[in-house]
Amino acid sequence: MSKHLIAPSLLASDFGNFQQTIEMLNNSEADWLHVDVMDGLFVPNITFGPGTVAMMHKHSQKPLDVHLMIVDPDRYLEDFAKAGATYLTVHAEACTHLHRSLQRIRELGCKAGVAINPHTPISAIENVLDVVDLIIVMSVNPGFGGQKLIQQTYKKLRQLRLMIHETPYNPLIEVDGGVNMDNAAELLEAGADVLVAGNFVFSSENPVHTIEQLKSLQ
Repeated sequence: MSKHLIAPSLLASDFGNFQQTIEMLNNSEADWLHVDVMDGLFVPNITFGPGTVAMMHKHSQKPLDVHLMIVDPDRYLEDFAKAGATYLTVHAEACTHLHRSLQRIRELGCKAGVAINPHTPISAIENVLDVVDLIIVMSVNPGFGGQKLIQQTYKKLRQLRLMIHETPYNPLIEVDGGVNMDNAAELLEAGADVLVAGNFVFSSENPVHTIEQLKSLQ
């Protein structure tokens, strides 16, 4: 049985048919639904607010993996927790007091996640591993779907896996950006636990089958 998790990214889905899409994912082998929240400031795109996330939560039978790509995310942690986030992730680059932000996420009843951009070294999160449940390694520059995976990602995953191994902590490692069948197995081998797949899933003729293929990897 596959141990890794698949989190289709709703950023790549049809925004006009969220309920239908979520119902399709409910009946697939997807483990989580990945929700990219963008503010047009931290990244050059604007997507979903807490109201939309609450709607997704209403229809989803799977955990919501909410990824805040926004400046000063502390302002909205409570809103997204109330909206139904299971995992709530902030960017290391966007938090002045990262440890405090992650503690607050846990206080709100969510699993705490931290994301790092392609240029950010893993050392940036070494001192918050005690309050982290999920680490998102961005394998593309955040903001838009459909980008090609940055090759340095594999090395970064191996470094991160080694760093975690030397601690008593065991956060999940998630890869976000450019994931497809050509690189998924190597990403898992390098240390990933969770694969976010957006364009690859939703541009395929049969998204349910595509998710099944990703899930079946050993």
